[in-house]
Amino acid sequence: MSQEDVRQRVGYLVKQVQQSFHRACEERLRPLGLSMSQYAVLRALADAPGAPAAELARRTFVTRQSLRDVLNGLQAAGLASVADHPTAGRAKPVTLTDRGRALLDEADGIVLDVDARMTSSLAPEKAQELAALLSACADNLA
Repeated sequence: MSQEDVRQRVGYLVKQVQQSFHRACEERLRPLGLSMSQYAVLRALADAPGAPAAELARRTFVTRQSLRDVLNGLQAAGLASVADHPTAGRAKPVTLTDRGRALLDEADGIVLDVDARMTSSLAPEKAQELAALLSACADNLA
């Protein structure tokens, strides 16, 4: 199989788009003092308030160790807080601070703008179809 053939495979193209999207978001988030990993954790915290670290790691596709590093940075910046005591079992809930919520709102606008730019040459129905197809691909591998 030639290198050109590989570059037309769906998996290769998905990875290429993911890396381009990540790079574009990182560039635009940098002035806010956020990395894409930090944004992903803030977004997960907003979507699942009080979630334990293990759940946040699953939602953000990172290891628990990587999540711990990101959370430490978010805590130091005053964007997230970890409860002193667990509410159930051993897991300590993690929540957004007011400052974290405000920064997330700004960051969401940036990420949504990059997303819109990524699909700007597609008709709206084609973008919806692409999203459905990618979702089906993810489901097939789950």
